[in-house]
Amino acid sequence: MNQETMQICKRCVINSNVPGVKFDADGYCNYCTSFIEINNHIIHKDPALQQRELEAFVAQVKKNGKGKQYDCIVGVSGGVDSSWVLVKVKELGLRPLAVHMDNGWNSELAQNNIENLVRGLGVDLYTHVIDWEEYRELMQAFFDADVIDVELLYDNAMLGVIYTQAAKHGLRYILAGYNKASEGLPLPESWSWNKFDKRNIKALAKMFGNVKIKTFPSLGPNEWAWYHYIKLIQLCPFLDYFPYNKFEALEVLQRDFSYKPYPYKHYESIFTRFYQGYILPRKFGVDKRIIHLATLVAAKQMTREDALKGLEGIPYPSQKEMENDREYFLKKMNWTSEMLDDYLKRPEKKHDIYPSEKKKFEFVSTLPNRIPARLKTRITNFVKSIR
Repeated sequence: MNQETMQICKRCVINSNVPGVKFDADGYCNYCTSFIEINNHIIHKDPALQQRELEAFVAQVKKNGKGKQYDCIVGVSGGVDSSWVLVKVKELGLRPLAVHMDNGWNSELAQNNIENLVRGLGVDLYTHVIDWEEYRELMQAFFDADVIDVELLYDNAMLGVIYTQAAKHGLRYILAGYNKASEGLPLPESWSWNKFDKRNIKALAKMFGNVKIKTFPSLGPNEWAWYHYIKLIQLCPFLDYFPYNKFEALEVLQRDFSYKPYPYKHYESIFTRFYQGYILPRKFGVDKRIIHLATLVAAKQMTREDALKGLEGIPYPSQKEMENDREYFLKKMNWTSEMLDDYLKRPEKKHDIYPSEKKKFEFVSTLPNRIPARLKTRITNFVKSIR
């Protein structure tokens, strides 16, 4: 669509190129309108009520962790959101185990941020290092399949690691950096894929290169149901218990922990920034900055004018840094420039043309809504009695 004729939401920065967008008579898009209707009560909750809910939740976490080495798990990537969770958790007197997964694409900046944070807070850190050759082969299979969500590999493996660690230490609470204030606007469905689709990963691995999965810590609907319904492990959007402002959190992290920021969301990983800043725009016509910045505008953490400026130019700090990442990607993946060009020219293929268990996860995750209240209570009591 021509930039001159492209419509942009008058409240946020969602434009006509975003799949599924609709504009009302006032020029407001359905994305930010829905966001405000659904999430305003969370983002702008009464402070007294929010404080009571926080205190009750923290008390429950401490109770569950009594007598154990830790009382919760916090997954850390080196980004602002997960780093801020760790800071707040310690302020509240909780005893977290920080969990990080190294998939071979960590930037030096991300590693330094994590090290400074855990050292400054006095927190134990468990790092799961992925077998690089196996992971590279899985990435290659995803590239050969021409599906959009190559990051499904990292996200699924990270889920597998944090749930495994929670179960290992007998913990019921995983405190995550996901939050409504900076991530409440959902990505268009066609821009990503279900993060619990273990079958999709295994199918692509077999169909493209016959990759043998030996150590990859995958997580599917069956494992999730076991952890969630039997082990009673909860993945909690912890930052929703606070009046979270990303920019204020960043100031504290920089001041107290020598934290170094990234130019865009999730750019702590070299591959993620190359994927979001180079591959997605060129192969799939996707610019995730639009959703990330629109969320901050809708949450009133950024002005629309600043967000529009943030969308100017390439989704990279500079052309030089983009070229450096491009060369790094080619070397690490054992690709030539011609192989990358060929990949970018090939048309996209949808995840669901390959075997998938997306619908199975959707069914399993909504199972409590399908069970009568009386039976649900009996099941809950039974599960508690055998734990």
